[in-house]
Amino acid sequence: MSHLSDAQLHQLRKKLDEREAELQSQVRGAREAAADQASGQAGVVGDQGDNATDRLQHGIRHVEMSRDIEELVEIEAARRRMDDGSYGQCVDCHQPIEARRLLAHPTALRCALCQGRYEQMHPSRLRDPG
Repeated sequence: MSHLSDAQLHQLRKKLDEREAELQSQVRGAREAAADQASGQAGVVGDQGDNATDRLQHGIRHVEMSRDIEELVEIEAARRRMDDGSYGQCVDCHQPIEARRLLAHPTALRCALCQGRYEQMHPSRLRDPG
């Protein structure tokens, strides 16, 4: 059973709902912008600088959309944990995750201590979308 009160769970669920709506809007906007750009540039011949700028902008949009989609998956997983009663429990040490950590990062899987260990063992790497 969760160590969080019903009021805290309600507040956290609301934060997840708000963030999901924001991310869905951003992903939808990015897809529309990419489609508009592709149709607007049909038949346009640019120089190498234009092409490089277009590739860079496309790469940035791709990384941003990938990050947003990944966060949407994390939100859905957090909701499943809320439904099955495991929300707020660290996946590594199985201890409760502090409420203030969850309020700051509602999709958190780990307590702050285990998250620090995880990040040391799994350093993030920058990815090249192209």
